[in-house]
Amino acid sequence: MKIHLATDHAGYELKEKIMVFLVDLGYEISDHGAFEYNKTDDYPDYIKKAASAVSADVENNMGIIFGGSGQGEDMVADKFIGVRSAVYYGGNLEIVRLAREHNNANVLSIGARFVESDEAKQAVQLFLETKFSDAKRHKRRIEKI
Repeated sequence: MKIHLATDHAGYELKEKIMVFLVDLGYEISDHGAFEYNKTDDYPDYIKKAASAVSADVENNMGIIFGGSGQGEDMVADKFIGVRSAVYYGGNLEIVRLAREHNNANVLSIGARFVESDEAKQAVQLFLETKFSDAKRHKRRIEKI
């Protein structure tokens, strides 16, 4: 499985930490930017690259994207066929588990202004390790999207 990362300036620092974390866990990473902090960059420029990569092979790719709130980034990602993005901006990690288990989410959008790096690491690891339940009702609902 390949993990596609992307962010704008608001999530740049967190993306860099998560990238090291994922490499240490043995994941193959593709970084779609931002590659440096630039307070005037625009999140769609980076997020669309990661979402497009996930969309190209939804069976073998997942994405972790970052922004200030994670909301706009989520909206961009969800425009791509086959991408199901879920937002996490701290708190109960159950939402991350359910996004994978019930909705087969393949992109996690993290609100970097609301999540510290240790909590983000927990969310990312849970997201990547949780399997889709494959239950009939969940498959049926996803097919209706």
